[in-house]
Amino acid sequence: MFTEEPSQQLTPLSEDRADPPATIPGEQVQLGSSPEHPAWWIPWIDVAKAVVVWVTSVLLLLFVPVIVALPYMVYKFMAFGVPSPEELQADKMLIFLSVLGIVPTHLLTFVIIWMIVSEGGRRPFWSTLGFEWPQNTSRAIGTLVSLSLALVLLALAWLVTTLYGGNKTQLDLLIESSMQARFATAFVAVATAPLIEELIYRGVLYPAIEKAAGMGVAIAVVSLLFAGVHVFQYYNNIAVIIVITLLSLTLTVARAVTGKVLPSFIIHLVFNGIQSLILVIAPFIEKA
Repeated sequence: MFTEEPSQQLTPLSEDRADPPATIPGEQVQLGSSPEHPAWWIPWIDVAKAVVVWVTSVLLLLFVPVIVALPYMVYKFMAFGVPSPEELQADKMLIFLSVLGIVPTHLLTFVIIWMIVSEGGRRPFWSTLGFEWPQNTSRAIGTLVSLSLALVLLALAWLVTTLYGGNKTQLDLLIESSMQARFATAFVAVATAPLIEELIYRGVLYPAIEKAAGMGVAIAVVSLLFAGVHVFQYYNNIAVIIVITLLSLTLTVARAVTGKVLPSFIIHLVFNGIQSLILVIAPFIEKA
């Protein structure tokens, strides 16, 4: 998973002092290799690291928003007594703070990813993750293709949700709770979610699993993990689950085909960005 670009080795000066075998410039080298472990051992160490990153990100997502909202909850308890579950679910300020709490969650997740991938700053972070365009692909062409894929996904999402409909999801109820929650959700969906989610799933998890088990297994596992984390928000609407699974599969296949994370990030950013724009302007259109 964690690879670096080696420099060209010089020819040894003598037989008594031989440098490691020369490598082809640009060839990716597996870190951590040592004679103490068999060849199959190293990729699974990287898988273990990747799983730790993923589990930690999920735990942070569960607990950090609660911690952010805790002072408000304590105030409510002291001022008005212990609220009922129904009152908590309807509390607009509590919902807003819970959404806002995703921002520090993502920031903490980024720090953890940076520490593991860069080994505390000893390795280049972005290039190690492959957060760049594939070789021989210009920024203009890469951006255009990614934008086109995002628009196709949005069209398919509209088609699926129109045909199958379904109940309002937990995310729908959250968004409709207040304008503050609506704007906070749109902000998170554009400013932090695409980057952090791509770093976790396509930047850390995918390459580790691919090296250990192959491309097919990596695509299947990463796509299911990404979709599965989002199922809680959409569990009562099969159409939306289909859409998020299709998005997850597309992002992971893009990572597999290009060998880089940046194309998946652009697709994700555009997909979320257009939806967030619609989310923000929808109330004003309805009032017009």
